[in-house]
This record gives sequence, C-alpha cells and structure tokens, in this order.
Amino acid sequence: MSVNPAAGIMAALARLVSGVQVRWVDSEPDPRQAVYFANHSSHLDFVVLWSSLPAEVRAVTRPVAAQDYWSTGLRRALAVNVFRAVLVARHAAKSEESEAHDAAADPRLAIEHMLEAMGETDSLILFPEGTRGTGDEVARFKSGLYYLAQRRSGLRMIPAYLNNLNRILPKGEFLPVPFISKLTFGPALTLTDGESKPAFLARTREAVCRLKDL
Repeated sequence: MSVNPAAGIMAALARLVSGVQVRWVDSEPDPRQAVYFANHSSHLDFVVLWSSLPAEVRAVTRPVAAQDYWSTGLRRALAVNVFRAVLVARHAAKSEESEAHDAAADPRLAIEHMLEAMGETDSLILFPEGTRGTGDEVARFKSGLYYLAQRRSGLRMIPAYLNNLNRILPKGEFLPVPFISKLTFGPALTLTDGESKPAFLARTREAVCRLKDL
C-alpha cells in the first residue's frame, strides 16, 4: 500500500504538539485488522491516536471522521490524502422540499461504507460516543460499534482512552495549547455468541472507562 510521504511528518507533529505518552496495557501493537475505539473530547483525538500507532500499523489504519468537519479545504486534503480517513455524516440532512434524508447520513449505509473501507486488511479508528464530550465522562456508546462486530465475526475491538486532549484543543479553539496528554490502549475484545447489543455496548464502554486512571 502506498503511504503519503506527509504521513510520517504529520504523525511526528501530532505527537510533538500533544506531548502524548502512550501505554499498552495487557496488549501490544499488532498490524492485524481491528477497530480501535476511544473516548472523544477533541478534534485532535483521531490524529493523536493514529499518530501514536507504530508506522506499520498506522499504514493500514483509517480514522472514521465527521464529514461535516473534515470535508472542506485543507482539512479534507489532510483527512483524505494523508490520514485516509473514512468520512461519514453524523446527522441526517432534511430538505425543505422533501422528507427524504441524506443517504450518507443513514446509519446502515455508514456501516456498509466502513466495512467497504476496511476491506480484508485495514483497521479503523472509531469514537462510539458519536460526538465530542467534555472529557469528564464517557457518554453512552451508539450502536455502530456493535453492528461492525456483528457483521464481521471475530473482529478485534481495541479500547483506548485519551487524557487531556480537550485541554490542548478546547472546543471552539483553533490553536493548540501545549499540554501533556496520555493515551492508554487495553486488551482486544470481540463480540461473544448471543451477546445483545446493550450488553456489548456497555462492556465496550466499561473497557474504555477502565483505562482512564491506569
């Protein structure tokens, strides 16, 4: 797979700006296909998580990002050409002249889009809360993580927790503030036979929360 020459530069810059300290708890970097899922409190989240993966893992890992934020100008150029991000719509767009919703915002189509982007080898970075929080508490997970696991049997789900990125780039700000952040990865999970959606989402959310103070 061809990797954009700017990818290594962007990864190094993201690590420098965030001062991120990375830990793997009962796990280790692995290039095999997986979904990395984490809490979400800053637009820097996917950039820092992606940049913290070893180069060989980063090369086959694609962030899932909000289309409305990353779809124009320099942001889009970076998202698509450097990070190889999978852009998905967060909200259905209602037309004044039609009751039809934007097809790209259909959750079912978003899952199909992510599965197609993964192919047989690529991994994803996903934020199951669906939107940024304050950094104080992890919100309930939306169902996308469950449907990915359901559609692809045995898919490894790797929890991660990002500390302090909301302080480095607070909501509404454009320039990062120097601050030390921390990223902790936990052991991989899989959907068990017969596990319900609520049980799986609660278990995966708890796996992320458990990493907060490690």
